[in-house]
Amino acid sequence: MHKKLLTQRYIFWFWLPMFASWLLMTAEGPLISAFTNRLPNEVIMLAAQGIVISLSVTIESPIINLLATSTALVKDRASYLIMRRFTIHWMIGLTIISVLIAFTPLFDLVVVKALGTPPEVAVWVKPGMQIMIFWSATIGWRRFLQGILIHFGHTRKMAWGTGIRLTVSAIVVTSLFFWGPWAAVINAAWTWMAGVVAEAAYITVVTLPLIENKFYEGSPVAKETLTYRELFWFHLPLAATSLLMLMAQPMVTFSLNRLPDPTISLAAWPILFQIMLISRAAALALPEVIIALSDGLPTFPSLRRFSVLMAGGLTVWMAFLIFSPLADFYIFTVQDMTAETGSLVINALPLFLFFPAMAAITSWLRGLLIKNRTTTAVNWGMGLNLSTTAVVLAIGLSLRSDGLATAAVALNLAALLELIYLGWRMQGILPTTHSLVKRWAVA
Repeated sequence: MHKKLLTQRYIFWFWLPMFASWLLMTAEGPLISAFTNRLPNEVIMLAAQGIVISLSVTIESPIINLLATSTALVKDRASYLIMRRFTIHWMIGLTIISVLIAFTPLFDLVVVKALGTPPEVAVWVKPGMQIMIFWSATIGWRRFLQGILIHFGHTRKMAWGTGIRLTVSAIVVTSLFFWGPWAAVINAAWTWMAGVVAEAAYITVVTLPLIENKFYEGSPVAKETLTYRELFWFHLPLAATSLLMLMAQPMVTFSLNRLPDPTISLAAWPILFQIMLISRAAALALPEVIIALSDGLPTFPSLRRFSVLMAGGLTVWMAFLIFSPLADFYIFTVQDMTAETGSLVINALPLFLFFPAMAAITSWLRGLLIKNRTTTAVNWGMGLNLSTTAVVLAIGLSLRSDGLATAAVALNLAALLELIYLGWRMQGILPTTHSLVKRWAVA
């Protein structure tokens, strides 16, 4: 991408479909919880749903960054075939792990003993995990293909895929709410699975013509060859980064289970997490934009400016959400939460004022480091993040502090330290003529 073409307008329109995809995807959780809050035993069901989705995304974490790996490395037929084989291997391995947790005594070891889940909640987590055994495999296949779409500039198809996912999820959860015989957590698990299967099927169909056009027998060969070994060592730090990142969720669950009022806190945490996920959707779509559009120093100022403006916009959004009636309306009217549980969420929200902004800058830095194939730095950054989270949560446990407040302090401090570390590593890569904090150029 030539510098003169990389305007803020161009970056915005390239980023927008991926943001729409993330935004629609993050809307799935609030949609499901809104129905859960209108069914019997909602506090227990919310707590169980939170653990089901937390464990499921933790299991899938090694393949979340297949999107970045596929975007960066799939350039010709040979690299496509190696990447496809690599993805299938991950799909098989993670499905085996899902089966072991859902159907063997490993469930009690992980959910009951390790996480300390109350018995009245754990009994509902198990059937949810059994329904979700193919979740990781489906996500892995979808993200592999989405990386190819991003690499060749077909980002709008991603947004359409997520729209299909949300539509299917809405139909399933509504149907089960009115006519299903099951408890809310069962409805939620079936809804999650139906949505990701529908999206993966759509992405497969729309990517096939692109694959046939770009990766046919005798198609042009990229200058750089890719081996399975190189792919493995490129992706491994990213897989570890995702695992470390998502390990924070079980760690928070572990802490909430051992702090005052565990069931209420466990019911409030998924809603708070959903709000943070929605508020970070713009930032979560950023790394692949940086990977796809970054082309050395000429593109650096434009991408930096876009990322910093995003961080500012997300801070304004959070301030509006927190200090206007919007948060109360969403929590007590849309989600129909009880006064006790909803108040916990309201009180914790101000502690996350700058959290999405830090996510935007961190995503920019991760994208730059991945583009420079410095994936170990991304891994070390997430390791620092997780270590900080663990230390602060441990201090909170020892002091018997408020559960959600402790989680907020842990996550914010961890994000800040990771951002500083990634900035330091990226500055070491840049020539002395460029600075991460220098006034950005107007594109």
